[in-house]
Amino acid sequence: MIQAAYIHIPFCTHICHYCDFNKVFLHQQPVDAYIDALIIEMERTFERFPTSRLQTVFIGGGTPTSLTAKQFDRLLRAIHRIVPLASNVEFTVEANPDGVSDEQLHVLKQWGVNRLSFGVQTFDDELLTRIGRTHTQETAIATIEQAHKIGFHNINIDLMYGLPTQTIDQLKETLHMTFSLPIQHVSAYSLIIEPKTVFYNLMKKNILPLPSQEEEAYMYEIIMEQMEQHGYKQYELSNYAQNGFYSRHNMTYWNNEYYYGFGAGAHSYMNGVRYVNAGPIKKYIQLIQQDQLPYVDTHVVSKEEEMEEHMFLGLRKIEGINKDEFFQRYGKTVHAVFDEAIALQKQNGLLEETDEAIFLTHRGKLLGNEVFQSFLGVSS
Repeated sequence: MIQAAYIHIPFCTHICHYCDFNKVFLHQQPVDAYIDALIIEMERTFERFPTSRLQTVFIGGGTPTSLTAKQFDRLLRAIHRIVPLASNVEFTVEANPDGVSDEQLHVLKQWGVNRLSFGVQTFDDELLTRIGRTHTQETAIATIEQAHKIGFHNINIDLMYGLPTQTIDQLKETLHMTFSLPIQHVSAYSLIIEPKTVFYNLMKKNILPLPSQEEEAYMYEIIMEQMEQHGYKQYELSNYAQNGFYSRHNMTYWNNEYYYGFGAGAHSYMNGVRYVNAGPIKKYIQLIQQDQLPYVDTHVVSKEEEMEEHMFLGLRKIEGINKDEFFQRYGKTVHAVFDEAIALQKQNGLLEETDEAIFLTHRGKLLGNEVFQSFLGVSS
């Protein structure tokens, strides 16, 4: 059963120096035609792949709040008409700290959006300028407080560490500010330099002053420690939540469960098959107008691939892999499939095991990718 949906809004008013997501400048883009296509894609998809009740919806980007209040109203009205939503649905919209108005927030609230995710990245103005963000500490604080005042009481912020020239003190100050605001959830990611970004070009020229690997690892240690001290439980390598506020939508991915993906470049995982939508906006709209679904790639996931994905996604969760759940799902014990990889990573001090579960050690959290890679191509 499919219980989650991701909806992609690819438009941005500004492109950040580190971003490689599927996005385009908003200016002169066919936004209304794109919303029309999104609505048609949802209608066709739910006809072909029906489900009972969605537990989570996540509108991401790009910058969803690049839509006007009127455009949001049209999209959200259509979602409620087409999409079967559970009464306790977790409904998230990503927002820019300097790009969301009271009018937009009221429209979101009116249509049942109950979780906001702000791309804050840091509360340090100098770093914000360096990474190409257009908001300031002041606007981020004001926007978060205003959203809370309007009635949003499940607010996430994205933070980044390992930024160019970032110091430990700057990180600590950002965490201090985070804990002073009405924020229930934090996603904290290390900077990854991706091709076709401003930062990638600077790095190729050796003019991107990044912290060392040791400094970045120390920053991660500080984040984990500070989050715990302030009542944010780490439940995934990069995610921390106050009691009851973990992201149900993201757990769909880490539990390797099915989900719909709507919009240009979106990915879906439905009934054992992964689908990829056309990325270019004009191509996406064109396929919809030709009475098709906008898939440009499909992949039937084998049982072996599914088990491997289950391991490297599930081990991102702090609770790790539940052995009984693995057996119920695949008809094999986790040791029957991955005994050698598990033994090796336990010997390396990166995995720990109890009667119920297998999970990363503290050191394993710092070297997660090394662990995940050991489960690829080894199932039998």
